Amino acid sequence: MSDRNLIVLPDETAKPFLDAINAAKKSLDIKMFVFSDPALIETVIAAQQRGVKVRVMLNAARRNGEDDNEQSRKILEHADIELKDSNPAFGITHEKSMVVDESSAFVKSLNWTTKNLTETRDYAICTTHRHGVHEIITCFEADWNREKFIPSESSHLIWCPVNGRDRIAQFIDDAKHTLFIQNERYQDMVILERLIRARSRGVKIHLMARPPHCLKKQKIFEGVGGLRIMDDVGIKIHKLKHLKLHGKMMIADGLRAIVGSINLAPGSFDDRRELAIEFFDDDVVERLQKIARHDWDNSHPLDLCDAGIFEDFEERGDGGSELLIFHVDHEHAKKHKK
Repeated sequence: MSDRNLIVLPDETAKPFLDAINAAKKSLDIKMFVFSDPALIETVIAAQQRGVKVRVMLNAARRNGEDDNEQSRKILEHADIELKDSNPAFGITHEKSMVVDESSAFVKSLNWTTKNLTETRDYAICTTHRHGVHEIITCFEADWNREKFIPSESSHLIWCPVNGRDRIAQFIDDAKHTLFIQNERYQDMVILERLIRARSRGVKIHLMARPPHCLKKQKIFEGVGGLRIMDDVGIKIHKLKHLKLHGKMMIADGLRAIVGSINLAPGSFDDRRELAIEFFDDDVVERLQKIARHDWDNSHPLDLCDAGIFEDFEERGDGGSELLIFHVDHEHAKKHKK
């Protein structure tokens, strides 16, 4: 029997997480980028009230002052939950994890928001693998105490900013026949190069991405550019029809897979605390492969020509096609005119 289990969102909703929290007897260590779902907040507070030691680490306010966790932080503090902001050594803590009773751990792509639990394609892996659980606890303790964390070189866990880019690049390099990837962003040049190399040696690659209007304004050019480069070499790129894509997962040759929080972008690899898990369990990979086939069958090609991108922004975007025009620094321009 496998010591890992796949959770698929929104199919399974919050139930696996609620059940795990309700079953906790001794401890809960939770590290989240965004934690705002009322049912999960209520269940975590109930665990603390029945004597479970609960520690919650939330991503701090961003550099621009935006704080996705402001309200939930107040609620948890009011309930006397032991709470800390994430380690300031990282620009963002994007890791989404939970350890229950020091015996099982969840590695997730989803935030604990009602939207991610009910509207988006997302994934989590629950593992009882002793070494993996211990390593997640070790990292939690290091980040909690603002100490350095060095992962095991033989671990199935993938950590940013320590080894994420190298491990994912190697995963792509080892693919022999097929690669299936779902991710929000395809912007890191090392990963793009490895995907193009894989395609050139005959690997069949199917990618699923979010449409261009979902990209942040300052990331449109590199985001669309990365997709176009891959499209030019014959990599198939689709978008989901009826679901929003938020999950980050990869399957190679139907034998190996990765699930976690890592977007394929430089910021994720270089400046963020991220966590993913690589696994080979036949039953878990087979189920993930089944979800991949279902999603591909319920998708359509992403139109990356100029007309297609403009249409996407005009129909779905906030502000339309003007977002595709290079930003002009008017103050800078005035200075040069003087």
